[in-house]
Amino acid sequence: MRILLTNDDGIGAPGLYVLEKIAARLSDDIWICAPSEEQSGAGHSLTLTRPVRLHEHAPRRFSVSGTPTDAVTMALKKLLPAPPDLILSGVNRGANLGDDVTYSGTVSAAFEGALAGIRSIALSQV
Repeated sequence: MRILLTNDDGIGAPGLYVLEKIAARLSDDIWICAPSEEQSGAGHSLTLTRPVRLHEHAPRRFSVSGTPTDAVTMALKKLLPAPPDLILSGVNRGANLGDDVTYSGTVSAAFEGALAGIRSIALSQV
């Protein structure tokens, strides 16, 4: 099973490492593509006014100079050899509750996957 991991807290966020450990119990085909820096509150925005840069940190571990939605889009269209079976977004540092989910980059990254027909889950600490 191929799993794509992403978040809105950035490639170095502790929650992404936790999520990677969890995903490793399910599969050995794990790909990571996350924003290069904090993008909390980005919602479902795309980067339109500048190029989105891709950086490879290790095999199957990438960051983008854009939003969580950019990260998922880049992974699906340019990085992965085939679509993932599952997208996991998080683990978000804070809460994503009620109306706040409309602003959440964590939730929006999972939503972008769902729009592509891929099972997607957003995870938060609360």
